[in-house]
Amino acid sequence: MQSSINNPQSTIRNQQSAIQFSQGNLQDYVDCRRRFQLRYLLKVAWPALEAEPAYENESAMQQGALFHRLIQQHLLGIPAERLTPLAKGSDDGTEHRLSRWWQNYLGFKYPSATALYPEVTLSMPLMGCRLVAKYDLILVGPEGRVTIYDWKTSRKRPKRSWLLERLQTRVYPFLLAQAGTHLNQGQPIAPEQIGMIYWFAEAPNEPEIIHYSADQYAKDETYLKSLITEINGLSPEAFTLTSSVERCRFCTYRSLCDRGVEAGNVDELDTELELAPEGEFDFDQIAEVAY
Repeated sequence: MQSSINNPQSTIRNQQSAIQFSQGNLQDYVDCRRRFQLRYLLKVAWPALEAEPAYENESAMQQGALFHRLIQQHLLGIPAERLTPLAKGSDDGTEHRLSRWWQNYLGFKYPSATALYPEVTLSMPLMGCRLVAKYDLILVGPEGRVTIYDWKTSRKRPKRSWLLERLQTRVYPFLLAQAGTHLNQGQPIAPEQIGMIYWFAEAPNEPEIIHYSADQYAKDETYLKSLITEINGLSPEAFTLTSSVERCRFCTYRSLCDRGVEAGNVDELDTELELAPEGEFDFDQIAEVAY
């Protein structure tokens, strides 16, 4: 591992040519080029915590993953009453968070739909690489409207301006317009047909609704192409550290980069310092619901 860090040229070149880009790794690049290099090109597994206390942080992430899985199972037809026992709170100090999220979700009403596609993955070639995204839910409406739903379990409800700047908000609708034809009975999906809804488990009555457009699609295409071209053209030494040092408190590589040793407190975690990207969980690591 150490030799790869000290002599990364060949390793980085090989990985740059093979990488699949997603909203998660593109966001990492925008936030900190060095973190992108360490995590996705050099694949350095650094033994450090993202946030303290470790149990509280890991519990929240595991419950977030299970929450996504419960919704997926529900959308696939498993009755809510069979899933609800799995969402019961525990006595581990997590304030029955998962149970609360689940009850909030059960109170959510979907609009009329001709098709529901939970946990669907789309991909497309872009600038010699592949762009991929895993969607929590794609809903096709009776009048041709196609809505992307994304479930968020963050403690704080983020501002609209922050969400609009996220790579997820740009990648998801763009990729759906490009690669979602098979979800729409073989018909192309125009940008104007696409909407995106961020639904917050802690603020169920305050979803963020985003309408897509041809103009935004054109901007996103230009931006994503330029971003991938930029990444593929960088020399190893050009993967520099972020100037936003506050981000380093919640990054596992902070000690490797001489940006501190101790992790930040999870209670101080701001939305803008989001940890592992939601929507990219490895669901194979979560037990199937028995029925």
